Amino acid sequence: MPRRKQAQRTTVKDLRSILRLTYEQGLSVRAISERLQISKTSVASYLLRAREAGLSWPLPPIYESEAALRRALFRRGGRPPQALSEPAWPRVAQELKRKGVTVTLLWQEYLTAHPDGYGYTWFCEKFDAYRRRANPTFRHRHAAGAVKQTDYAGPTVEVNDPQTGEIHRAQIFVAVLGVSSLTFAMARFGQRLPDWIEGQTRALSYFGGVPKAIVCDNLKAGVVKALWFEPTLNQTFAAMAEHYDTTILPTRSRKPRDKGKVEGAVLIVERWILARLRHRRFFNLTDLNTAIGGLLEELNNRPMRQIGKCRRQLFEEIEREALAPLPSEPFEYAEWKTAKVLPDYHVEVDKIFYSVPHRLIGRRVDVRLTYRAVEIFHHTRVASHVRRSQRSGHVTVNEHMPKAHRRYANMTPASLSASMPPRWSSG
Repeated sequence: MPRRKQAQRTTVKDLRSILRLTYEQGLSVRAISERLQISKTSVASYLLRAREAGLSWPLPPIYESEAALRRALFRRGGRPPQALSEPAWPRVAQELKRKGVTVTLLWQEYLTAHPDGYGYTWFCEKFDAYRRRANPTFRHRHAAGAVKQTDYAGPTVEVNDPQTGEIHRAQIFVAVLGVSSLTFAMARFGQRLPDWIEGQTRALSYFGGVPKAIVCDNLKAGVVKALWFEPTLNQTFAAMAEHYDTTILPTRSRKPRDKGKVEGAVLIVERWILARLRHRRFFNLTDLNTAIGGLLEELNNRPMRQIGKCRRQLFEEIEREALAPLPSEPFEYAEWKTAKVLPDYHVEVDKIFYSVPHRLIGRRVDVRLTYRAVEIFHHTRVASHVRRSQRSGHVTVNEHMPKAHRRYANMTPASLSASMPPRWSSG
C-alpha cells in the first residue's frame, strides 16, 4: 500500500504569495491552491486570518520579518493583557473623519508605534466601545467637507431706527460645517428669499470653500415671505447651488435630527453670542453684525471640552483642504417669474414693459431679474435688457419688431421727405 505524502508546513513565503496572488492578481482560492500546491482549506483559512488582522497587499513595512507577520496572523485569542498600550481614542475618532482614512490604516499606524499592541479585532471592538460612550445618540458620520447645515435661531435682536425710533427685529442666520463644527452667524431683517440666499453665500465666503452638500430647513420654513410663488424659490436656490457646484438637501418636516449639527450650533450661538448682546443697543445691521463677528471669532477659537481643540484648529487641520474652491465670482442674486408676451411683443416686469422677439406673442416665458438686468427665456435666452429703476415706460429693441414696425419706427422727418416724389413746377 503506497505511503501518503506528508503535508508540508506553510511558510511565511507562502503566506506572502497567497496575499499577493489574491489582491494583486485577483486569483481565486482554487487557482492559488493549484499554483502553490496548498490545500484550499489552508488558503481560505489564511485569507480569513489576514482579513481579521486587517492585512492586504502590499504589506506594510512592519511585517517584513517572519515573526511580525506570524504574530499578526496567529495571535492567540482571549482577553489581551491589561499592560497593552491604549490608543488615544479621541484622536483616532478625529483622524477617521479625514478623507480616505480607514480604521485599518489607523490600526496599522498604531501597531507601528506599539508592535506588541492590540490586534485588529480588539482594536475595532475597543474603538466601537469608545464611540458608544462618546456619542450615545450618534446618527450621522460626516466626512470632511461633506456638508454645511443651516438654520435660523429662535431669538431675535432689537435694532432701533435712530430717525423714526422704530424697533426692528433682526433674524439670526446660522451655518455650521459637519466635521470641524466651524460656525457662522449673521443678522438680517427677515427670512425672505434674498435674506436666505445672502446668508448662504456669506457663510460659504466665511468658510472659504464649498461643501458637497448644503442641508437646510424645509424650503417653505426657510423662506416664509418669498417675493413670488414657491417654484420661484426652487429656481433661485437651484441656481445658487449650480453656481457653487453643490447639492441642496432639504430636511424632512419636524425631523430635527436631520440637521442635528446646526440645531446644536443654534443653541450655542444663542447662549454664547446673543445672550452676551442682550444689554447692548444697536442702531443698524452693520454694528450688530460687527458685534456678532467679534464674538463668533471667540467662539470658533475657544477649545471644545471633549476634544481639546478649537473649531478653527480642527477646520484648518481637517476640513479646509476637503472643501471645493469658491467660484471666481460670487453668486448674483436673481428672482424668477413667468409672464405672457403681450400683443405688442412686450412682457410686463414691475410695471415696465420689455420687448421680446415678436414671434413669441401669446407665449409664456421665464423672466430672470437681477439688480442690473432683465433676462427673458423661452427654452433659451431670447432677450436681455438693462433693468430700469423707473416704474413706467417701454424698453424696446428694434430687432424684436416685425419688419413693418421696424421700418416705421426708424423713420425721421428727413427720411420721410426723401421718400416722397418730387414736386413739378408748372411752367
